[in-house]
Amino acid sequence: MSPNLRIAFRFLTAKKRAMVMSLTCIVLGVGLFIITQATTTGFQDLFIETIIGADGAVLIQDKIQSARTSFETEHGSGVVIETTQDNAVKLQAGIEEPAGLVAALDDNPAVVGVSQVLKGSVDISSAVRSDTGRVYGINIDQHLKVSNLGAKIVEGSVDDFRNRPAGAMIGRELADRLLIGLNDFIQVSQSGATPQRYRVMAIFVTGISAMDRERIYLSLSDAASVLHRPTGVSYLQLQLADPARAPVESARIVDELRYNAQPWQERERSWLSAFSALQVSSAITVLVFTLIAGVAMFNTLAMIVIEKTKDIAILRSMGYERADVTRIFLWQAVIVLTIGAVIGCVFGAASTYGISKMPLRNGGISGIFSAKYYVVAWDVWHYVEAVSTAVVMVMLASIIPARRAARLEPGDIVRGTAQ
Repeated sequence: MSPNLRIAFRFLTAKKRAMVMSLTCIVLGVGLFIITQATTTGFQDLFIETIIGADGAVLIQDKIQSARTSFETEHGSGVVIETTQDNAVKLQAGIEEPAGLVAALDDNPAVVGVSQVLKGSVDISSAVRSDTGRVYGINIDQHLKVSNLGAKIVEGSVDDFRNRPAGAMIGRELADRLLIGLNDFIQVSQSGATPQRYRVMAIFVTGISAMDRERIYLSLSDAASVLHRPTGVSYLQLQLADPARAPVESARIVDELRYNAQPWQERERSWLSAFSALQVSSAITVLVFTLIAGVAMFNTLAMIVIEKTKDIAILRSMGYERADVTRIFLWQAVIVLTIGAVIGCVFGAASTYGISKMPLRNGGISGIFSAKYYVVAWDVWHYVEAVSTAVVMVMLASIIPARRAARLEPGDIVRGTAQ
């Protein structure tokens, strides 16, 4: 142990109560920062996983077509000139020839799956009640590659749906509203057409209320019959090897294939903004503890400077330079900061683990996702950010008393004129 570090430790142990207060604030600041970031990031990650699992990373919905626009301009001589421009763009709803587009997307190594989906609003009725919903026509084997629908089934099975002619998969909330269960029959129709009868082969719970209360999955051919769409689909649902690259791949699809592609980040922009704002606000609130730790450290060192002026005079008389005195006081901050950061990280990790085992009331946040327990994210950057923030706050607060101690001169201390 260096002499400066040994002296710093002795100075610090002389103010045990003040040191404990500073240490406690650092522990709370680091620990609570880790906890809040772990929980908010955990729920954000679960929301993203739920959204991507239900609707894929990218949706391709409309064909982009160039459209000419004409306008007339009148010159001073009374001559009217008609001008045509080709820079206008219009979108053709749906995808009329999905097979060719799927083949082109299969050549993209970033795309791990493509599902053709035919969507439309319908009237649904059971033996006792009627309601409205949306039919989603899918090829189940394609769709399982781009979604986690198979893992969301709570009654029945994918195989039952695949192997049963005129079978349907229905959301839990919609099934409850219709007062039906597994193997019951429903009638589905559109625009007053003759209802078609389907048997419920599976019931799913995605955790997203908007989906669970309106979605019915049918085979692609059955949906085409119900929606009177013998050709084409509503959109293609894509899953990517790296969903974070959805904006890049969407832009490439627009440029190369001339179809409108929407990444999940754009579809869920409002929710992602809300989660980001929650993370920032939580961090700001918790930083109050770190700020208090800095103030407490400033107060502790300032008191030590006042009480140890004679010791500082002796050190300076023995040949210690101003830089040595500064290091002694900064070492005190480093000692408290190191102990506080280590204990704070342990406290944060232990508390995060404990929170992850706490049951979540009502099974999740209504309308967003479902979860049995509080969701946390284990990210080393949460610990790095927490410790870095504490280091900045505490060390900045420690510089002023350390520099003040270094400016003390032995002669001034002896004469009692030291400032």
